[in-house]
Amino acid sequence: MQLISSSTTSFSAAAQNSSVETFDAQKKNIGIQEKLVNVWRQLTKERPSIGAMQRYVETLCEQAKSGDVKAQFELGICYKNGCGVVQDYKLAALWYQKAADQGNSDAQHSLGWCYYSGRGVPQDYKLAVFWFTKATDQGDAEAQYSLGWCYSSGRGVPQDYKLAVFWYQKAAVQGDAEAQYDLGLCYLNGRGVAQDDEQAAFWFTKAANQGDVDAQYGLGWCYLNGRGIAQDHKQAVSWFAKSADQGDAYAQYYLGGCYLNGRGIAQNDKQAVFWFTKAADQGDAFAQYDLGVCYEAGQGVVQDYQEAAYWYQKAADQEDALAQNNLDVCVNNGLGGAQDDKQAMS
Repeated sequence: MQLISSSTTSFSAAAQNSSVETFDAQKKNIGIQEKLVNVWRQLTKERPSIGAMQRYVETLCEQAKSGDVKAQFELGICYKNGCGVVQDYKLAALWYQKAADQGNSDAQHSLGWCYYSGRGVPQDYKLAVFWFTKATDQGDAEAQYSLGWCYSSGRGVPQDYKLAVFWYQKAAVQGDAEAQYDLGLCYLNGRGVAQDDEQAAFWFTKAANQGDVDAQYGLGWCYLNGRGIAQDHKQAVSWFAKSADQGDAYAQYYLGGCYLNGRGIAQNDKQAVFWFTKAADQGDAFAQYDLGVCYEAGQGVVQDYQEAAYWYQKAADQEDALAQNNLDVCVNNGLGGAQDDKQAMS
């Protein structure tokens, strides 16, 4: 018995009708990321022994206690990451504070990150903004991005998309990939700046070329839909694949859809199912629904109504309307063991 829709129709509806708002809704909450510096590998390309790392930290401790600002910051990193010492966020924050008080911009940003995340100190968004601002005064690109994120999310400051764009721009022109991606997203959605697809694609490209997983997905989306750049399904597949290989669920879903429909790549149902499964396992509702349809239709997999009902249920639990409809059909027809009325749409 064929259910209400085919997987081709499903993917086409999701991918080709993707609005700006849909893309924005899929944006991952990347939050504030601290730069992780491997201080030892700045000195040697070989993997250090535990004893060597401990001796290095001992030297750092002596230098830090004598007031060496660089050593204070690096010692904070060691405590934050558990390199040569037992991981201790409180001691990491303490040494960041000492270096920050001496004006080290990296330490100021890292201390801001501690306050933002509540690691080693009580969470305090206002103090996070204070220290991010201190670092931005010295032109620190990562702090500029972090401050932009605070304005975008309204954490520690009143929400202000224009100021978010201002700081993203500052960081983006210095080459910060996360800022480049978020600036592109602002242009795509007209948030804090006039809507401009070409600028969105421009900044996505900048970030994608640096390996940013979100930007690679975003750029693939632009190529797929011809937004701000000439439509090119082969390029879309190329960028989706780069992002999917880094584990991005949305890119995995779209790559599966390209295989399913033969867009930009040879049609291949098995590869479609492979990538739908990758995305579905990460909780992507679109992928869960399409994977259910593949199992129901025997497309790329052996027909299995039980698996179909399983994935429809997963998507239906996330309020996917198509999955809820198909699950209701399964319940009404006793397919895949879905006979209990409580499994139907509620």
